[in-house]
Amino acid sequence: MTALRSGVVALVGRPNVGKSILFNRLCRSRDALVLDRPGLTRDRQYGRARGIVDADVTLVDTGGLHDSLTISEAIDDQVMLAVEEADLVVFVVNARESLTTVDFEIADELRKSDTRVLLAVNKIDGISGGNDFGVSEFSQLGFNPVFPISSTHGHGVSQLVESLVAQLPVLAAPSEIASDSISVAVIGRPNVGKSSLVNALADDNRCLVFDEPGTTRDAVRVRIGKDEQVFDFVDTAGIRRKGKTTDVVEKFSIVKALDALKSCPTALLVIDASEGFVEQDLHLIDYAIDAGTAVTLVANKWDKLDSHARLKCQDQIRRKLRFADWISVKYVSALKKTGLGALFELVHVLYDRGAFEVSTHELNEVLKQITTANPPPVAQRRLIRLRYAHRVASRPPTILIHGNQTDRLPANYVRYLENEFRRILGLEGWPIVVNFKKSVNPFSGRKNELTPRQQKHRARLVRHRKRK
Repeated sequence: MTALRSGVVALVGRPNVGKSILFNRLCRSRDALVLDRPGLTRDRQYGRARGIVDADVTLVDTGGLHDSLTISEAIDDQVMLAVEEADLVVFVVNARESLTTVDFEIADELRKSDTRVLLAVNKIDGISGGNDFGVSEFSQLGFNPVFPISSTHGHGVSQLVESLVAQLPVLAAPSEIASDSISVAVIGRPNVGKSSLVNALADDNRCLVFDEPGTTRDAVRVRIGKDEQVFDFVDTAGIRRKGKTTDVVEKFSIVKALDALKSCPTALLVIDASEGFVEQDLHLIDYAIDAGTAVTLVANKWDKLDSHARLKCQDQIRRKLRFADWISVKYVSALKKTGLGALFELVHVLYDRGAFEVSTHELNEVLKQITTANPPPVAQRRLIRLRYAHRVASRPPTILIHGNQTDRLPANYVRYLENEFRRILGLEGWPIVVNFKKSVNPFSGRKNELTPRQQKHRARLVRHRKRK
């Protein structure tokens, strides 16, 4: 039996050499943003390589080293953290450009790190010679062998994978992947402290933090263990109003943030307590409700407010959340690391509630109780009857109610049903989905046709009445 190998592989290089494309190809995903623009990747993006036999490989996509951006120093720190935790580094360079002083600087830094390095010369597609591309120039970096590859078309990638797997440590037993982890999307407007919050929860400098809106671009997944429970926090890009979103990278980032919201059963909506609860935060709550995600409002930067400002902020949140008063609110400080322990407990409780383990009998008893207290209205002089209900799905809790004329139920009565089901069944924190199925008359549209004998009898009656 072949020994199972396992390890962490970091993809490192200067900006725009194709690290994210290689990451997506090996992970068979589109988790990393890809665009022909330097400096696109900033945080460490983790993923599991797919299709590799007898190996469990965790890949780390990193930002470009020594970029000219104002944020480059923070990006470099993130890259070097990835190098330190990696068992192997794949140093990616661009075959279509000559070696630069930055490439030599990166090579020197990698040699000092004591981490094994493989050199991948990317973008060989379209170059004369193809796979026989001469790599003598890139041998100057001091890493051998050199692997000519094309991340876009997959040329040479299998040879690179074989070599990196052979250099990973051997596992004594297959690693177990936590299947009961709770995914939590961390969403909010730009610069409200989402990355700082995730770092504080992880107690590690895991996400890039910089005092500039739009720092986070990818949806970065951070796994945190707490009290024998695994949480996957997904740090997302800040979501601004559509009218203010013009850059194509920001648009892609927002799409990934909303996708993360749909794929996670729970979400933390982070707001800046010093700025208050603004209109865009209400839109984000609507997004979360439409996605069927359990929402917790997290007012960050609570340490910046004095007692008067805190009371004013709490009152504003209460007023603006009257339409969704079932959403829990937590006041925290990511900088001071206060109020964070309650978030883990609340997310766990919400996740368990979302399982929605209720029998059909119990659900119908609740429906009877609700409709007795406040019967459905009359539509076109006919009573609307809600006959019975049953559970359809969990996370979000989904209920199907059967009855007649259910399509004529007004919106305010549907909201009443949702709120009462939430209150009675203890589903606070979750958007409730109530669907309806209208009873169909089996004889609707059918005409009662007379038999020949009945037709003759009817004709005799007509003649008899005419004679009278």
